[in-house]
Amino acid sequence: TGKCYHTFRGHSAEIVCLSFNLQSTLVATGSMDTTAKLWDIEKGEEVVTLSGHSAEIIALSFNTTGDRIITGSFDHTVAVWDVGTGREQNVLIMMPTNNNLVGKYELQKNYSYLSVQLWNAMTGAHIATLTGHSDEILDVCFDYAGQRIATASADGSSRIYNAETKECIAKLEGHGSEISKVS
Repeated sequence: TGKCYHTFRGHSAEIVCLSFNLQSTLVATGSMDTTAKLWDIEKGEEVVTLSGHSAEIIALSFNTTGDRIITGSFDHTVAVWDVGTGREQNVLIMMPTNNNLVGKYELQKNYSYLSVQLWNAMTGAHIATLTGHSDEILDVCFDYAGQRIATASADGSSRIYNAETKECIAKLEGHGSEISKVS
């Protein structure tokens, strides 16, 4: 119908990222104001504010069960939060790069920006390096089942990796220039 159900207000600066939980009952917003907020979609109300980062939150995502949310910040940290309580569960201090966080892993572009580093978000252990692009990787995400990883690159291609084997299972080509987002 195109009807707007709710307008969520409460951040003191721009919202730069958002994510729905798998059940589509909550939406999370990350802001330049250093906070993330969880919103009840049905009621249109703020559920909780996640505070703890010292710089802008640039990436966030729910895990596959929806009981945790992971945030990434320009303060070079990744935080894991309990959705029910809003309490911080774990903080990972990472390299100063762009982060995209999904599921139970944290994905991180390394300094060359031509590969993606896969980390266990709960332990901080490095799992794998995903390679294959010939230009900067601009975005990365998991599918909802956590079985595939998709990348978007300035080389005009997108790649799909098997999350278990870490192998590239598809190279998607056809855009005339860079692909800036993948979902």
